[in-house]
Amino acid sequence: MTTAEVSPTQSVSLADLAPPVADPALIGVPTFLAGSIALGLVLTGYVPATAAAASIPIILAATGIGQLVAAIWAASRDQNAVASVFGIFTGFWISYALLVLGLTNNWFGIAEEDAVGTQKLFLLTWLIIIVLLTIASVRLPLAFTLLFTLIDLAVLFVFLGTANASTTQTTIGGYLVFSFVIVGAYLFLDAMSRATGGKGLPLGRSVLR
Repeated sequence: MTTAEVSPTQSVSLADLAPPVADPALIGVPTFLAGSIALGLVLTGYVPATAAAASIPIILAATGIGQLVAAIWAASRDQNAVASVFGIFTGFWISYALLVLGLTNNWFGIAEEDAVGTQKLFLLTWLIIIVLLTIASVRLPLAFTLLFTLIDLAVLFVFLGTANASTTQTTIGGYLVFSFVIVGAYLFLDAMSRATGGKGLPLGRSVLR
């Protein structure tokens, strides 16, 4: 029997009665967006340079924890690729918070003249990892590859701005952050639409099938 009778004139598939599939993106994506918006505002000068740590409460308490919860949730459901994505960004956001707090409060004994080199090391390391993630995403819908590509560009420009002491390049990085926030918001609306019984939004064909 493949249908359940609900009235003399209407029947529904048993698949329609099944509970919706759990989606860690419903936690992972909006908390990612919160930290990204806060970081973008810092990079574009919404707060003065002396308040560089202004984004840390959001990034550490909301984004870092949100990414970790999403990664664990995905792993528990054998969603390995999803767990990898959220796990990577758990590391990025929490290590970013520790970098800012550590340099601000001299937790790591890094001399002031070495602070720029430390930031460059951080940015270059994560740029390499996220580029690898971008390459690995070519079998995912195009929206994900676009998201990761924009993140690559944002990190690259912040790295260049840090290396060259260029506020212009850093500001460009900040606006690139807002560009991937837009893509991330689209992905969140897609996930929420699916979770509430609606149709998903078009995400584009993958680069590689």
